[in-house]
Amino acid sequence: MPGLPTPSAVLLDLDGTLVDTVAARIAGWRAAYGGIGIELTEDDLGPQIGRDGVALAVELATRSGRALDDAAARALDADAGRRFDQLAATRAALPGARALLEALDAAGVPWAIATSSAPDQVVASVAAVGLATPPRVVDGSHVQRAKPAPDLLLLGAQQLGVDPARCWYVGDSTWDMRAAVAAGMVPVAVLAGSAVDEPTLREAGAAAVVPTLAEVMGLHPALAAHNRTV
Repeated sequence: MPGLPTPSAVLLDLDGTLVDTVAARIAGWRAAYGGIGIELTEDDLGPQIGRDGVALAVELATRSGRALDDAAARALDADAGRRFDQLAATRAALPGARALLEALDAAGVPWAIATSSAPDQVVASVAAVGLATPPRVVDGSHVQRAKPAPDLLLLGAQQLGVDPARCWYVGDSTWDMRAAVAAGMVPVAVLAGSAVDEPTLREAGAAAVVPTLAEVMGLHPALAAHNRTV
């Protein structure tokens, strides 16, 4: 594992990183596309999860020979979101999620969630982590451009009062890694909830790739020390 610069703050993606929702996202999109007569596979959709929903709608429709205008793309995105909510009515935190966030608090490392998800979807996913107090969240409603644009991440760093270059961004998708690179942050990828593999994440810019969130603690001296005492 490469030595990483010790961060002044940590930003984290939510769905697929802290909460196990990627399979439901894929199923929601497959059903939404099926509703307009486009049949897609999990392999078609997996690499697209984590990017802006409207862009995803246009991209895969275009590949299937269907042109979508902005209104149709937004409608498809909304339908996929509704189907996701139904499929992911019960959500579970990914291994190490709560422990990592509690370790960050115990070590005095500022952190926040930076997610492209809509505010109403964020609530259920955050609840699944089971934190004692509500976290700071920057979501898709706070910026005009979703990932892979760096806007979410830069706003999160701004709210934490930290130079982006002193931040890690922890995520599960190539879009997370590209957004982190664009923001000038250190991209850290976690495989547990991801729809893509390690080489794909590294190609997208990941400086480190770990199996679960528990291993993220081993990358940070203060967190590793905390982990050894509990």
